[in-house]
Amino acid sequence: MLNGKNYNPDVLSCLANLSNDEVFTPPQIANQMLDLLPAEIWRNKNATFLDPACKTGIVLREIAKRLMVGLEKEFPDRQKRINHIFKNQLFGIAITDMTALLSRRSIYCSKKANGKYSICEDFDTSEGNIIFGRVIHVWEGDHCKFCGANINEYDRDETLESHAYQFIHTDKPEEIFKMKFDVIAGNPPYQLNDGGGDGHKRKTDIPIFCATSKKIKSALSNDDYSVPLVCGRKRTERFQVRNAKR
Repeated sequence: MLNGKNYNPDVLSCLANLSNDEVFTPPQIANQMLDLLPAEIWRNKNATFLDPACKTGIVLREIAKRLMVGLEKEFPDRQKRINHIFKNQLFGIAITDMTALLSRRSIYCSKKANGKYSICEDFDTSEGNIIFGRVIHVWEGDHCKFCGANINEYDRDETLESHAYQFIHTDKPEEIFKMKFDVIAGNPPYQLNDGGGDGHKRKTDIPIFCATSKKIKSALSNDDYSVPLVCGRKRTERFQVRNAKR
């Protein structure tokens, strides 16, 4: 009880306020990103959404909430609407095994997408559409050819996090889900020391995530969509994904 009224905080807001090496996106920031998209997208049953750097699943959760409202007339039956949205429209790539579990719990209400308590009935795998695959850096000299990570800092034992993110450590990102996407939105992590001197300043991977996202753009319409990728510590960047006919 708080001031005599029921108080039910969003657990993802609480996580976002924790001091941690991973920056969890607050719900209000996720919604500010999604507000930049055209309203009609939430009424499009064919629109596909990807978060390339899932941590808590907040971006996909907020997308799902909007689609649940926008597609109500298209799918009057609530369970059929849920099944369609979560199976056919929402996709995520987690940055660690732990964040994959956390994201599935946030989105499917179950750590297993095909589990007893999952809100979506159509999955036949425990991953659903939230995947995590451990990858390693590909060294060319002292640096990773994909992200520029320094071999002295990130050539680690298999028991440690590699900080090699699946979405940007491939020449063919469209092969991850065997598809392209209409909207790509997320909060990519930092990883590289950019010479700040105190060890806290880091070079963001956002430009790499943006460039990779452009490779798997889809063709929702003939319009331009501003697809935001937000960086929690330094700045917000946007880029244009120009939709072209398939």
